[in-house]
Amino acid sequence: MPVKKEPEPASDSVPSEGEPTQLVDRIEEELVLLARNVEILERLSQSPPTGIIRLSEALRLPIHKTRYSLHLLEREGVIQPSADGAVVTDRAREFWDSLDRSLDSMSAVIQRLKARAAEHAAPPPPGRKGY
Repeated sequence: MPVKKEPEPASDSVPSEGEPTQLVDRIEEELVLLARNVEILERLSQSPPTGIIRLSEALRLPIHKTRYSLHLLEREGVIQPSADGAVVTDRAREFWDSLDRSLDSMSAVIQRLKARAAEHAAPPPPGRKGY
C-alpha cells in the first residue's frame, strides 16, 4: 500500500533574499496556467477537432495538465467536446477580447507594484536601523 505523503506545514520563516513569497508563487502559477490555456485555445483554433492525446503530444504537455486546461476552457464555454475532439465555440472571440482587457488591467497593476517594490529595494538611508 503506497504511503501518502502529508503536505508540508506552512513555514513561518521569512523568505531568504531573492526567494518569492507563497503569495507571489500562487499568482505566478495562475499566470502559467492561463498561458497554457491560451496556448491550447490557440492550437484548437488553428486545427480541426483535436483529442487530448494528440493535443498533449503536440504541445508537449502531460495529459493530466491538458485535460485540466480543456476542462477549464469548456467551463468558460470557449470550447466544446465533439466526437473527434475539442472544438472552439463562438464564445472564443469574447474570451480573446476579455483576455486583452484583463491583461491591460493586470499590466497596469504590475507596473504600479514594480514601482513600489523598487522604492523599497533601495538601501535604507545611513544611520537608520532595521526596516
